[in-house]
Amino acid sequence: MAGIPAPIRKPEIKYTQIFINNEYVNSVSGKTFPTEDPATREKIADIQEGDKADVEAAVAAARAAFKLGSPWRTMDASERGNLLQKLATLIDRDRVYLASLETLDNGKPFSNTYMGDIPGCAKSCRYFAGHADKIVGQTVPIDGQFFAYTRHEPIGVCGLIVPWNFPLAIFTQKVASALAVGCTVVVKPAEQTPLTALYMGSLIKEAGFPPGVVNIVPGYGPTAGAAISGHNDVDKVSFTGSTEVGRLIQEASAKSNLKKVTLELGGKSPNIVFADCDLDKAVELSHQAIMANMGQVCCGGSRTFVQDSIYDEFVKRSVERAKKRTVGDPFELTNENGAQIDNEQTGKIMELIESGKTQGAKLLTGGQRIGDGNSNFVEPTVFSDVQDDMRIAQEEIFGPVQSIFRFKTIEEVIERANKTSYGLAAAVMTTDIEKAITIANSVSAGTVWVNTYNIVANQTPFGGFKQSGIGREFGTYGVDEFVEVKTVIIKIAEKNS
Repeated sequence: MAGIPAPIRKPEIKYTQIFINNEYVNSVSGKTFPTEDPATREKIADIQEGDKADVEAAVAAARAAFKLGSPWRTMDASERGNLLQKLATLIDRDRVYLASLETLDNGKPFSNTYMGDIPGCAKSCRYFAGHADKIVGQTVPIDGQFFAYTRHEPIGVCGLIVPWNFPLAIFTQKVASALAVGCTVVVKPAEQTPLTALYMGSLIKEAGFPPGVVNIVPGYGPTAGAAISGHNDVDKVSFTGSTEVGRLIQEASAKSNLKKVTLELGGKSPNIVFADCDLDKAVELSHQAIMANMGQVCCGGSRTFVQDSIYDEFVKRSVERAKKRTVGDPFELTNENGAQIDNEQTGKIMELIESGKTQGAKLLTGGQRIGDGNSNFVEPTVFSDVQDDMRIAQEEIFGPVQSIFRFKTIEEVIERANKTSYGLAAAVMTTDIEKAITIANSVSAGTVWVNTYNIVANQTPFGGFKQSGIGREFGTYGVDEFVEVKTVIIKIAEKNS
């Protein structure tokens, strides 16, 4: 494939330990856990398993680095930005290695990690680096003889809990936005995909960040994740993952120190296709909306609503496109899909596919594992005649399963699109600007795409309505999630002396 170098099929595993105070250390318990190659289900390496004791050490390091008078707190804001710029340069330098390591540990195609995820990490660092010396307050003209102003100060020690579907991209976005403001962080990567996060520790140290500013504790959610969420010396948690776990994090916040939370959770996003659309483009966009990253995208277009006059043709073309999607070895550059993350997730996908068949949806293509019964490769799957009360219409499948619904009127589809507990994203395919704006103004979603899909940019906020989350990431809105606003009021002499 033009422009993509050969991947490193067996990248050296350089770091498997916990990263605290700019040093790699073993877990206090001495326990380890395996990380596996989703494509082969073979063990890659044993990782030091962080739990409560390791989180305690990491939080203590982050708290010490955040103390008034510390090198990090006294550093010029512009220098924070310079360090993030250096980190971006190091990511660029190690792009092939990082992309190969991500593909090995996650199962997504190397073409995606090299062309999308890893350069996106460098872009995030550079974008948030530009914010570092632009965190500004206001002067406020209040009544009386007073001078009032606000300060935007770093919130403190932040726990960042990262998912497995975009391991390094989300790691970098969270870390860069927190560091730009001046926070310190404790990061828990997903237990399925710890390798690129742990390697980033070495780059963070090489870039020149002071010890304790970034700490990385691999481990499991019920132990390491829970220890971060319930820690009284953690000032904020930023979590990306399931709505179920998001509830647990919010509960832990309430039971501990009422720490601030940002939650980017699940989705069941409607993708609305009107009869006046460019049909060829709509079919391809709708296909990519749910098949990209093996369907493991929180904002994926998992409910495809198609107007009845073009429904049959749209379904026909969607089936043809799904049959052409190449699935297999993620290091093979011609493959569009690699492996699902693990056997547990693959099993959930297959169980929901079976429910669709049982409840009366028409399975038109796919619906099977590729290879033996333990394979993590799933055929691109298309259902038609899906009804709103079916499980595949209500539950987040997180796999390459396109569910196609029929609708007649704009009023009807708006009501049905909003009939979900989620509200992360939505899309509309139409050449009519009035329809596009009506949909954009009417659907309950944090992002609405018009004649495109899955465009997430550093500059624009991302987050959900309803049970898709709390707060926003990216853009100035995302930066604001890591600051506290302080008001200062100074009495001014009423008469000149």
